[in-house]
Amino acid sequence: MATQATAPRGISFLQFAIALQTLTIFLQAVSAGLLLTSSYGESLHGVGARVMYGASMLYLLAAVLAWKPGGGSARPVGHAAGFLLLASVQVVLGIAHVPSVHLPLGVAMFGLSVLALVRR
Repeated sequence: MATQATAPRGISFLQFAIALQTLTIFLQAVSAGLLLTSSYGESLHGVGARVMYGASMLYLLAAVLAWKPGGGSARPVGHAAGFLLLASVQVVLGIAHVPSVHLPLGVAMFGLSVLALVRR
């Protein structure tokens, strides 16, 4: 009986987008700590917020491309759209300086992003 060697599968655009989103949210947590302890933390956190929001939009684009032309499931599109909504709320709460909701939502977003990454 011969065994068939299979090449390792590369990561998809959707997996890359989720990984990027997860990384940017983690870096936002790091910059939030710097926000409290250094003079440049606020600038870093502000730039990171824009990058994280862009990563969330990239995740939605990747989910749509995996679904429509790729013939995949539409479920990741719903997840990505929901995540973009959470990111929008997070940005509004950050601008409004509401840390009592902003911080727990950030933790929840990180957990959800890790979950989405593991499930892909």
